[in-house]
Amino acid sequence: MEKPLNNVHGLVNSVGYSRRDFLRLGGLATLGVLAGCGTSQATPVSTATPTKPKIGLVMKSLSNEFFQQMQAGAEEYARQNATRFDFTATGINDERDFATQIASFERFITEKYAVIVLAPADSVALVAPVAKAIKAGIVVINIDVALDEATKKAAGIDLAFFGPDNRAGAKMSGDILAKALGVGGKVAILEGNPEADNAVQRRLGFDDAIADGSLKLVGAESGHWETSEGQSITAAWLKKYPDLQGIMAANDSMAFGAVQALEAAGMLDKVKVVGFDNIPAVQPLIKDGKMLATVEQYGAQMAAIGMDYGYRALKGEKFSGWIRTELKLITKDTL
Repeated sequence: MEKPLNNVHGLVNSVGYSRRDFLRLGGLATLGVLAGCGTSQATPVSTATPTKPKIGLVMKSLSNEFFQQMQAGAEEYARQNATRFDFTATGINDERDFATQIASFERFITEKYAVIVLAPADSVALVAPVAKAIKAGIVVINIDVALDEATKKAAGIDLAFFGPDNRAGAKMSGDILAKALGVGGKVAILEGNPEADNAVQRRLGFDDAIADGSLKLVGAESGHWETSEGQSITAAWLKKYPDLQGIMAANDSMAFGAVQALEAAGMLDKVKVVGFDNIPAVQPLIKDGKMLATVEQYGAQMAAIGMDYGYRALKGEKFSGWIRTELKLITKDTL
């Protein structure tokens, strides 16, 4: 059996997590893993050679800090393993430009990459190119956002998913908001792209928290993962629902926008916000009490681990089903 790639723990330390944290999350050796277009942006990390396989990473919006972290972690991991494979990362500019993400993915097929690690912006639209890649003999590793199960079945592919339980994570975030507000608290939900499975699952998790906490949902709208939309939607809500008490945001970019709107309206002390991702931009907000909580899903390591599993699959290992990745609730006390 091929051993995990070199210096995984060095990567963990380089992106701000301790070796102990990584091992607590399962490590690669035990199959425990750390668990969104305009013009395509490509970042070559090394010069390709005929003797090494090529691994490609296709991400969502690089304007989102979560994917900036993911790219940084992947590039560092590629540098540490430059003797084993060549690497290229691509991202998209707009979370909803699915066509460009598909084009980036298909370029890797045309260029005969051995492994493609994919964080799909659309859980259905990316299935067809994934099936094309698999038919061409390319190893595909699905991370972060699960591809749609029914569409995969119709396409005749069985592909493992390496990622977190988004429903459970959102419920963790929603539960702490429910506890802070109490029964009857009035809340609204900033949803992600409806085409993405993680957006669907996080909405379900927020709904679970609302039901369990006996909260009152007054509004829900998609901010498409974007800060600007989170800000404009929240500003409109503050006028429409003057007694709003809480906002559940499906990612931290939208949560950041919500906090900006609350600050501009002078309502930071009246409306509590929770998010998902633990990007650097929201950590000061949590420390300062401007945001109640978020959920860590270890994005800086996620692509690196997908690359490792892809390399191992290339060497003959088989993976199937859902390999769950770790989540952690982040509050002022645990940050």
